[in-house]
Order: sequence, then C-alpha cells, then structure tokens
Amino acid sequence: MAAGDVVVGSRFVIPEAELSERFSRSSGPGGQGVNTTDSRVELSFDVAGSPSIPEHLRERVLAALASRLVDGVLTIAASEHRSQLQNREAARGRLANLLLDASAPPPAKRRPTKPSRGSKERRLASKKRRSDVKKGRSGRFDD
Repeated sequence: MAAGDVVVGSRFVIPEAELSERFSRSSGPGGQGVNTTDSRVELSFDVAGSPSIPEHLRERVLAALASRLVDGVLTIAASEHRSQLQNREAARGRLANLLLDASAPPPAKRRPTKPSRGSKERRLASKKRRSDVKKGRSGRFDD
C-alpha cells in the first residue's frame, strides 16, 4: 500500500493510480497568493470502472452515490485550505468517508410493534386530565 492510497475503513483500498486530480485557483482567503497558486483540488474517482471495489459492494455504492455520479465518476472539490497539500488530504478524506458511508450495509428492518396496555392507559388518562383542565376553564360548573 503506497502513501497516496485511500483506505476505506476495513472494506477496501483505492490505489493512488485510480485517482485523478486537477488543480485550479481557489477563491477565498490567501492574500496575493490566492491569485498565483493553484490550491483548489478536484479529485475524481471512477466508481463504476474501479477494480478495487469488491463486486458485492459495487452495486450498493453506485446506488447510494447515484445523485453524485457523472458517467460513473465521483468528483470531489476541496478548496477550504490555503495550501494545495491540505486540500488534497481533505479531498481524499472526504472520498474515503463518502465511500465508507455508501458501502455500509442497509439498516435492519423495523419490526412493527403494538403499544403496550399500560402505555394506552397512560395516554388515555393524560387525555382525560387535559380534558378536565379545559372543562374547568369554561366558567360554568357542572356537578
């Protein structure tokens, strides 16, 4: 595993060779340096064609990231830091988090349950108390 590889939890590792980066000028703070340095990073990863994503996870990842993919490619832009190196690390971290969340198994199905007898009785008793409070505000006295 090389230094530039992206580790996605314990599920899989994306080699640096499968990532492509583009650099451009970033907006925001940085003084005169913002006009001369290409600190903004666009990290692209071909999710659909990557051999490093296991087959049993590929469909799940593609379905989870469907709204973010363009022709099966996921692109992440990072420009929150002033240095290119920090933006590269931020983009790779975000990529790892996105892929980790997307490859997570779906949550367990909810098993429907019925309210207990005690909870029904407590609910009705509180409704009755509230009803009595409101009845007491009417100004008339029914005995």
